[in-house]
Amino acid sequence: MVLKISQHLKTKAIMMDIDAREKIAAIKEMVDYLVAKKLVNDGEVFLNALAKRENLESTGIGDGIAIPHARTDAVKSLLLAFARSQEGVDFSAIDGKPSHLIFLITSPEDKKSEYIMALAKISRLLRRQQVRSQLKHAKNAQEVLDIIKRHEE
Repeated sequence: MVLKISQHLKTKAIMMDIDAREKIAAIKEMVDYLVAKKLVNDGEVFLNALAKRENLESTGIGDGIAIPHARTDAVKSLLLAFARSQEGVDFSAIDGKPSHLIFLITSPEDKKSEYIMALAKISRLLRRQQVRSQLKHAKNAQEVLDIIKRHEE
């Protein structure tokens, strides 16, 4: 099975500008948005799973990127979401810099391989400076999705 990020990231799960400046607040802002869009069953369970994972080890991977992730049955299938922060969010990244591009990954407990695959693919995609730059300057959700489609292996 070939997993494509673009097939699991829907435009309605893309936030072009979040306000939060701190990691748990940013994750909560994304969770609230996904609940409002009816992409998540239980916002509280979802938020708790993400916060618990974040407290183990920061998901700020450097280069202005954070990939908060958790497995939880608050979702029915693999769910990817994207948020951008102009100001940057303090994700305690390894390089000490704020995160501007945030990819949230979640899947049900029993979908571990899909979850790991999505994590690896997003990490690989965002290693490329050109992709990060294009995502930072995208005008809308459709453009974000188009950039990802264009650069996916």
